[in-house]
Amino acid sequence: MEYISTRNKTLKYNFKDIFLRGLAPDGGLFIPRQIKKYNNSEIEKLSKLNYVDLATEIILNFCSSDFEKNKLKKLLEMSYKNFTTQEVINIKKFGDINLIELYHGPTLAFKDIAMQVLGNMYDELNISSNKTVNIVVATSGDTGSAAIAALNDRKNINVFVLHPYNKISNIQRKIMTTVGSNNIYNIAIRGTFDDCQKHVKEMFSENKFREKINMSGVNSINWARIVCQIVYYFYSYFKFKNKKINFAVPTGNFGDVFAGYMAKKMGLPIEKLIIATNENDILERVINTGEYKPSKVKPSLSPSMDVQISSNFERLLFYILDEDDKKVSVFMNDLKLKGSFLLNKEQIAIIKKDFSAKKINDKETIEIIKNFSKNHDFILDPHTATAVGASKIIKDNSVILILGTAHPYKFLETIKMATSKEVAMPKQIAHLMDKKEKYDVLENKITDIKEYILGKIS
Repeated sequence: MEYISTRNKTLKYNFKDIFLRGLAPDGGLFIPRQIKKYNNSEIEKLSKLNYVDLATEIILNFCSSDFEKNKLKKLLEMSYKNFTTQEVINIKKFGDINLIELYHGPTLAFKDIAMQVLGNMYDELNISSNKTVNIVVATSGDTGSAAIAALNDRKNINVFVLHPYNKISNIQRKIMTTVGSNNIYNIAIRGTFDDCQKHVKEMFSENKFREKINMSGVNSINWARIVCQIVYYFYSYFKFKNKKINFAVPTGNFGDVFAGYMAKKMGLPIEKLIIATNENDILERVINTGEYKPSKVKPSLSPSMDVQISSNFERLLFYILDEDDKKVSVFMNDLKLKGSFLLNKEQIAIIKKDFSAKKINDKETIEIIKNFSKNHDFILDPHTATAVGASKIIKDNSVILILGTAHPYKFLETIKMATSKEVAMPKQIAHLMDKKEKYDVLENKITDIKEYILGKIS
C-alpha cells in the first residue's frame, strides 16, 4: 500500500512512514493511493467473522507491507484483551434506536478502539527501538486519555498531551492526569482545543523541530486511527444485513464519521452518514451551505465536540474535488489566508449524497438525555445524545445506528443536571479517582510549548 498527501499526489510513503509522521510534510493529510473495494461475495464472507478476525482482514488492506496477517491478528487480540465485552463493542436496541456502545475500553471512550492498536503498533514496528519517540497529541477530552492508556510506561516513548485548560470534564481530566508514569506529560493550555490542535500541526510542519525531538502523533490526522475505526462500521452493519442502514455520528474533528465514509467507499452499502454537532456547528454549516468558516469555539455540555477546525474534512475535500491535490491546496490556502473557503452547488450535492448534518444545542441535549432515561431507563452521555437528536432528521423506515462514543460517567455534572441520577463508577477507572493529579498549565503560545517539551527531554 502506497500513501500520498491530500495536497501532493506525487509523494510516496509506506504505512510505517505515515504512521510515524502523522502529518504530511506539505501540511496535508495522508491517504492511500488506492482503496480496496469489496464485492458482494467478499462482504458476505466478512459478515461471518468475529470482531478481531474482521479487523484483521480490513486493517491488513492498509498495512500489509509492514505486517504479516498472523502478527496483525495477535496484535489486535492483545489490544482488545482488556475490553469489558468480548466482541469489543456492544449493540443495544431501545425502541427504534440501535445504540452501538464503543466505550468498553480502558478510558471509556471510542478512542480506545484505535488507540490500543496504535500503542502496540509502535512496539511491533520497532519505531522506538533505537531512538526515543516523543508523541505530541492534542485532545478535546478523550484522545489524550486513550493515548496515555495505550502508551504509558512504554520504553523509549514520551507522550505530551495538550488539553484546553478548564474546558474538558473533571473526569476526562482526571483519567489523564492521575497516571503517574514518568513518560507522560499533561499540559493544560490557556486556550481552546483548536489552539491545541493548531500548535501540534505547526510542530509537525516544522521539520527541524520535528526531527530534533523525533516527533510522532496519534491524533485522528494519523491515518492508522481512521483505519481502526472503519472496522466497527462493518461489524455493526452486519448485525442488520439486508436492511437500509444509516449511521448517526457525534463528531467534531470529522475523523469518526470519515471512517464511515471510507467503509462506504470500500463497498459497505451504507445509505447516509448523519453528522451530529453541538453549537460548534462548522460541519453542519459546510454541508448545508458550502461555507467552511471557523468561528469562535463555544464551550458546551459535549466538550469533545467543541471544535471549529475539523481537520479530517480535508480528506473528504480531496475526494469531492475528484482527487485533485492542486484544488485541495487552493482551498486550504484560502482557509489559512482568508479564514474560509466556499464549495459550489455541485460539490455540496456530492457531499449530500453521503452525508446529512444537524446541530443539537445544550438545551436539546439535556432534554434528550432526560427523555431517554425516562423512556428506556438508560443514560446517554451528552455526545451520544446529540447523535440521537440528529438521527430524527431521517424520516423514512430505514434502520439508524447511533454511535455511542463515551460512557456517561465521564460527564457526571451534565447527567445529574438532566436526570438527577447518579452513574455508577465503571471498574476501568476506579483505581484512578483517588490519585493525585499531575499537569502543568501553559500560556497559549507555541514557543512556550516547544520550550517545555525540549526541557523535559533534554
